[in-house]
Amino acid sequence: MSTITLRVLDGADRGKLFENIEVPVTIGREEGNTIQLNDERISRFHLKIQQDHDDLVLTDLESTNGSKVNNEEVQLRILRHGDLITVGRSTLIFGTRVEINERLERLSSGGRAVDVSEAGSKASAEKLAVKDDWQDDPNYQLALLDLDPPKLPERLSPGQAAQLSEVVEFLHMHMRSVVSDVQVDHRQKRVVLTSKQWQKVLDAQARLAEYLRKISNPQ
Repeated sequence: MSTITLRVLDGADRGKLFENIEVPVTIGREEGNTIQLNDERISRFHLKIQQDHDDLVLTDLESTNGSKVNNEEVQLRILRHGDLITVGRSTLIFGTRVEINERLERLSSGGRAVDVSEAGSKASAEKLAVKDDWQDDPNYQLALLDLDPPKLPERLSPGQAAQLSEVVEFLHMHMRSVVSDVQVDHRQKRVVLTSKQWQKVLDAQARLAEYLRKISNPQ
């Protein structure tokens, strides 16, 4: 049985440590949750973390104020060590200091979110320091995904694989048509998009948002 560790960085329960908790885990305001937080903006049963094969998956339980991972609103999200979970006014960090440090050491040293000294030793991992404004960085999610891109889903049926391939190909063609037509101003070191090209980018973002919503809410 997998266990997880969550530490409260911000909110009324700041400083609390929930260590080596067996999954599934629920977080909410009411008794009966694995983790009960003192926050009136958190729903009675706000979110659930459960294991699916090798992944730990966060699911928002149709909460009133929603759930965020790394400042992004989510309904479903695979969690990785170092992820920041925001519910109501409370922010929790997923993983022990050692687990987070081990993940960061596997990634490029270009990550800006965490300050690690003497990387590689267990002692330094225990002293891993999270910067005070880490959870406020609007690009935190993108920075981590650049370093540690998400995996493609496994165990797809042939039909599901074909559907996923169609979606990715559609978006790839959209982006390719924009990239092939942009004007590059080398003197000003900038790329110029026409209004039509910009609309294509916005349309692709809108379609991605629709896909994400449908995946999270298949009903």
